Amino acid sequence: MMKPSVSLPIIGYMKSPYQEKFGIPRQPNLVQIESYIDMLPPYNDLLAFAGIEAFSHLWLVWQFHDNKSQDQTDKFRPQVRPPRLGGNKKLGVFATRSMYRPAPVGLSVVQLKEVKKVGKALRVYVTGSDLLDGTPVLDIKPYIHYSDAIPHAQSGYAQEEPLRKEVSWTEEALIKQQVLELSDQLIQELNDVLSFDPRPAYQEDPERIYKMKFACLDISFSVQAEQIIIIDLI
Repeated sequence: MMKPSVSLPIIGYMKSPYQEKFGIPRQPNLVQIESYIDMLPPYNDLLAFAGIEAFSHLWLVWQFHDNKSQDQTDKFRPQVRPPRLGGNKKLGVFATRSMYRPAPVGLSVVQLKEVKKVGKALRVYVTGSDLLDGTPVLDIKPYIHYSDAIPHAQSGYAQEEPLRKEVSWTEEALIKQQVLELSDQLIQELNDVLSFDPRPAYQEDPERIYKMKFACLDISFSVQAEQIIIIDLI
């Protein structure tokens, strides 16, 4: 029997400093980095956003578009291994926010900064996004605080915000920071992203050098106990 399906329009594409999945915060609003949605015609009409400035936050509905290891024609897999649980424990896919799910759709709350025309383009500027650069956005909805925020909700294995680690730079990395003339904002954003330790929970090799793309940079770092050490950047 043919599986029922729906077709959804793409209303825009996210432009963000997250150039690869490794390093993206595991939930929205952990790191307040600015990004924007580049709206597509016919949705790039300011009339479609009349009144949105009265809302401080928005829901973004978007597509997991970069799941290269997942063939959507594969048999349904009812369980996944959440990285936060060390990659060893299985949970039902509907009890997680895994990207590997029947409908590859994500949902994120972000803070609205502004909606403005830039030349012929219409951009929706937000902070706190956890979307990969180039992510297709399917819908934008206002966040309603009295109904969308449940103060005493239980969140299973993700009840507490992940702990931050201290971030330090080697002398070589500090020199590169000056040579590349990195802005204070970019340095702070990079420190904030790394402070949440982007590694899967099961990786605990102090000798390993990890590499991550962020904005225009290729970052090399290691993890020693509770400290992230930026070794090099180009």
